[in-house]
Amino acid sequence: MVDRSSPLPRAAGRPYDAGVDVEGLVAYVRARGDGVVSSLGPGGEPQAAYLALAATDRGEVVLDARASSRKVANVRRDGRVALVVGGADGTTLQAQGVADVPRGGDRERCAAAYAAAFPQFAASLADPGIVVVRVVLTWARFGDFRVSPALVHDVDLPGAP
Repeated sequence: MVDRSSPLPRAAGRPYDAGVDVEGLVAYVRARGDGVVSSLGPGGEPQAAYLALAATDRGEVVLDARASSRKVANVRRDGRVALVVGGADGTTLQAQGVADVPRGGDRERCAAAYAAAFPQFAASLADPGIVVVRVVLTWARFGDFRVSPALVHDVDLPGAP
């Protein structure tokens, strides 16, 4: 069960006003548990879906999808995606990355993170018609719009350009 009451990572009890690292990003995604993921359709048009989202300890964002879905077809053709987590409480994580359908040990690790976040969906991960999609983030930004002026900071992603 996802606990959505966790606040955006804060520095010393103040509104979000300092850079957040991968640990903060992971905590935020895990606290919210859902968001919108946009992939690129066959003609390059954006295609968005509201989905349950989990995060691995490495900061990868994980979701499940039907193998026959347009999301999976899009990711297999062009892995570039954008996602947004949060918003209702005045905080957001906006991110971009490269999605894939991991195999072997990576799939098992990502599936374990998803099953831990959503135990009610764990059994579906054994269905061959369901795949795990992993997003390796290349850019991410947290925003706290509850204060004026808004506080917006990029996330320090190791290895990101």
